[in-house]
Amino acid sequence: MFDGLLTVKPRCPSCDLDYAKIDAGDGPAVFVILILGFIVVGLALWVELRFGPPLWLHMVLWTPLILGGSIGMLRPFKAVLIALQFRHKASSDIELMRE
Repeated sequence: MFDGLLTVKPRCPSCDLDYAKIDAGDGPAVFVILILGFIVVGLALWVELRFGPPLWLHMVLWTPLILGGSIGMLRPFKAVLIALQFRHKASSDIELMRE
């Protein structure tokens, strides 16, 4: 389905489905921000209240988690939103692709 980290291939190599008309938009980024933000803020609050580390240590702890988590979560969320768009016929162009 993907032709790189987040670039969608123009066609499916298995069934020849045209991916050109499918667009997930900003949906995956929104879900990643909300879910990862909830996790990181909760953990950072817990670490702050439990241990009270200096601010630079928070930067060292949470920056890799935020970067790695967001890069790791974007691709699956994009694939799921594209699959949901196809499954629920979110666009009139999708019906043309099934034929």
